[in-house]
Amino acid sequence: QVHLVESGGGSVQAGGSLRLSCTISGYIDIDNSLCLGWFRQRPGKEREGVAGIHSHGWTQYADSLKGRFTVSRDNAKNTLYLQMSSLRPEDTAIYYCGAITDCYSSGWFDRSWAVLAEYNYWGQGTQVTVSS
Repeated sequence: QVHLVESGGGSVQAGGSLRLSCTISGYIDIDNSLCLGWFRQRPGKEREGVAGIHSHGWTQYADSLKGRFTVSRDNAKNTLYLQMSSLRPEDTAIYYCGAITDCYSSGWFDRSWAVLAEYNYWGQGTQVTVSS
């Protein structure tokens, strides 16, 4: 079975940085078809897409987060990362990683990376708290 586990969350002051990790186990992507994404759920709001990365290396970000957050993956370590910089109190949320096993073209990815229903697997989430 596929398991995703987030780590790296915690408390940080505004303006600081944090690096989240998501380890993936139980899946062999022999066809390079696995897409990965980060989502977050802020207090009182719905879960929203933060960033996504295709198996071919394409990335997508929520428009409001471009320039502050960077998504990457290290396939040799079976790990997905989210580098978070210039953090703001409104970034406080539970951050989740997810995986899509049947990921298609860049066009499809661009349209689908932030769609919750497209994700086949989810991690348990990690709390990020940004204080002012």
